[in-house]
Amino acid sequence: VQLQASGGGLVQPGGSLRLSCAASGSIFGLNDMGWYRQTPGKQRELVAVITSSGTTNYADSVRGRFTVSRDNAKNTVFLQMNSLKPEDTAVYYCNAKFPWNNYWGQGTQVTVSS
Repeated sequence: VQLQASGGGLVQPGGSLRLSCAASGSIFGLNDMGWYRQTPGKQRELVAVITSSGTTNYADSVRGRFTVSRDNAKNTVFLQMNSLKPEDTAVYYCNAKFPWNNYWGQGTQVTVSS
């Protein structure tokens, strides 16, 4: 299974970005897809996750600002990030869960700065 993420970049506070992550390969059994983020010296943390049936869960710090969605036909998960804050600056990783394994994308940098 390969995960290809895109959409990171530099944005001013209050701005928006949209991340995408497409899964390819042997994707039979794909369950939850989601996004995590990590900053230097800290553990990777959950940002948002969406099940195959569309149930979502968010970190408290992003709830109301970020929206996770997925296109099951294309095995793609999205993260719409609005009202971005400097503390959202991190490397964002997409994640795909299977009953037998857990896969990560390569990470995409999001920097929120004026």
